[in-house]
Amino acid sequence: MITISLKLFDTTLPVPAYQTTGAAALDLYARETVEIPAHTVGYVPLNIALQLPEGCWALLTARSSLHKKGLMLANGVGVGDYDYRGDGDEYTAALLNFTDSPVVVEKSERIVQLIILSREPVSWRVQQSFNSTDRGGFGSTGA
Repeated sequence: MITISLKLFDTTLPVPAYQTTGAAALDLYARETVEIPAHTVGYVPLNIALQLPEGCWALLTARSSLHKKGLMLANGVGVGDYDYRGDGDEYTAALLNFTDSPVVVEKSERIVQLIILSREPVSWRVQQSFNSTDRGGFGSTGA
């Protein structure tokens, strides 16, 4: 088990938690109510700052129900780096409203999920060619 230092900006909201014993990710809560106009990106504070252990990083993904509100993460996923760890470094979700009407995210609503992962440093070995057969690109398996 990994132990992580956590700061809550609004202590009346729950600590991020797994919703079931088999859940892979922890749900994060909106710290305030935010109205996102149609076809616009809005920013929803997630009420946490983290001090991750060295060698770890945070992955933020949409909850599977987020699209039902007409929202999606504007950047696909969010990455929280190890060194994003200051007292005011609150995690925030950039949400795209893809509908023709404003969408409201309510305070305390669960909107994204957090997964903590290990980071393996990479080093490169540049080669001129590989001794493998090409697969053929996108859709090359017939799917």
